[in-house]
Amino acid sequence: MVSTAGADREEVIRVRCPFCHNADSRVIDSREADEGATTRRRRSCPQCGRRFTTVEEAVLAVVKRSGVSEPFNRAKVVAGVRRACQGRPVDEDQLALLAQQVEDTIRASGAAEVPSHEVGLAILGPLRELDEVAYLRFASVYRAFTSLEDFEKEITELRTRYVAAGTPLLPGMQPDPPAVRRRGGSRSAGPGT
Repeated sequence: MVSTAGADREEVIRVRCPFCHNADSRVIDSREADEGATTRRRRSCPQCGRRFTTVEEAVLAVVKRSGVSEPFNRAKVVAGVRRACQGRPVDEDQLALLAQQVEDTIRASGAAEVPSHEVGLAILGPLRELDEVAYLRFASVYRAFTSLEDFEKEITELRTRYVAAGTPLLPGMQPDPPAVRRRGGSRSAGPGT
């Protein structure tokens, strides 16, 4: 039986023995695993005397726009970002790390349920650091860019970040050179010429 104390109530969860199916078991030892993301509990069944281990993990749910709630899935994050990274020098390990960063960011909020919009926001930061082109692709779909101006604004913000961080601009990120003006002014075919 697991007892978790809430702010004003106590919830009792019974763990069934996997061997004799007794509805109760006793916790012998508890340890955190995976940097605190899970708890491993060693249990003993008072009826048959056998021991077993349970692993408990807080479920992180994502609430979609339709209102449907589903468990957070790193594979979905990777699949969405993989499309934006198509043809870019990004490997599977980098995608897996990005998905881990996204999950860590969302879990750090402390909320048990997060809207899908928040997952998208959590993707944008790490993706911007990973690959600017993939970031622009993802952001254009996620933020529903509708015009060239939307892209220009985002590219300007990327350039500003580079300059503010003191990072030299990559080829293709330099601002457009000023228009070349010719000496002697312009000639017009208007009256008086």
